[in-house]
Amino acid sequence: MKKNYLIVYAYRDFPLRVAIKDHLYSFEKFSGARCFYLNILERNFPNWLKKINFDLIIFHTVFLSSRWNRELFNKLEEKLTSVKSFDSLKVVLPQDEFINTDQVCDFIRRFKIDAVFSVSPSSEWSKIYKSLTKSNIKFVEVLTGYISEDRIQMISKKIKNIRRDTDIGYRAWKASFWLGRHGQLKPQIAEVFKRKSLDNNLKIDISTRDEDTIKGEEWFDFLLRCKYTIGVEGGSSILDEDGSIKRKTEKYLIKNPDAGFEEVEKACFPAIDGNLRLFALSPRHLEACITKTCQILVEGRYNNVLSPWKHYIPVDKDMKNVDKIIEIVKKDELREEISENAFRDIVLSGKYTYKRFVEIIAENSISCRKIKKNTYIKDNLFFFVNRISEKYTWVKIYFYLKIKSNLLKFIPEEIVILLKRIIGKKCAA
Repeated sequence: MKKNYLIVYAYRDFPLRVAIKDHLYSFEKFSGARCFYLNILERNFPNWLKKINFDLIIFHTVFLSSRWNRELFNKLEEKLTSVKSFDSLKVVLPQDEFINTDQVCDFIRRFKIDAVFSVSPSSEWSKIYKSLTKSNIKFVEVLTGYISEDRIQMISKKIKNIRRDTDIGYRAWKASFWLGRHGQLKPQIAEVFKRKSLDNNLKIDISTRDEDTIKGEEWFDFLLRCKYTIGVEGGSSILDEDGSIKRKTEKYLIKNPDAGFEEVEKACFPAIDGNLRLFALSPRHLEACITKTCQILVEGRYNNVLSPWKHYIPVDKDMKNVDKIIEIVKKDELREEISENAFRDIVLSGKYTYKRFVEIIAENSISCRKIKKNTYIKDNLFFFVNRISEKYTWVKIYFYLKIKSNLLKFIPEEIVILLKRIIGKKCAA
């Protein structure tokens, strides 16, 4: 009998980032279940969903990430109150497990979650989830993202005729100080390689500016143009359980905008950096494997998926060997071997596909329900209704963002900057 899955998420952006889209809709594609999607940011919990016997309820990553705004997360949780009484198996897929983890722990308790699929190393679970790790809740380590087989096919068609005209490419956000020293590696590697590459007349496309962010399918086109890409493990070296470190840091920087990391650390989180080692492979590492873009990465664990000198060229954490790496790039003798190794071992192995990810969730989420009424007609009817409402939600988001962007064109830039400052001060207060 076909199972019923409910995937709860909260997202308002268009187009979806490729990694988010693949992750979110992997259940629909590979589970074999009727997958009901609910964007709780855009809708209330409809009464007709209460009539369905769900085998599994998945609280998706992009629902749990709404806790970056604590007040918003509380409001969304209230909208899901009726789900607390459901006897379905319930699981959560948290990421960014270094911030506002108290809310995640409270949510797990209140909603009687059965399993946590964590991207954190198991060594850090007792810090992040504390007493929960001693309960009957199941903890399973997963990756932040997986490989889409559709992407492989799409890129394999492009890669034959591609011309790699950029030596080194990179995009990253300028990590905030409250992420700790590990977070500072992202802008640091960008600046070091940018300077060294220009000194050696290499053609680069490296940026940490928000306005240079690349979304959707264009991200893969960018990687295909690059011979090499640089990077670090995702994550943080600071556990900020209630977001107070983040708020204190942002408030301090409003008053002291030119302060450096050491000054901010001393004023806002002395002797705390290093209380967490949440470092993980990110989707972009897998995406580079698909496009056969050779990776130059700061040495790390990378979930034991990537191996130095086999799948990537390692950079010392202190960046002291960057000159040697630049010489390797200029000679360009190792690129093909390393990128082919990564493609064979990571992509073609099938170990890290979204199909396998969905299997992991299913294998670790076996329902205890022995008897289930056959509600084939009713379930299919409501499934059809859900498909229509899901499409309507995305149409609504598209037009909302379109109208918003057009309105901003008529507002003077000075007013927009002023509004952002006012909002920023309120958030930091």
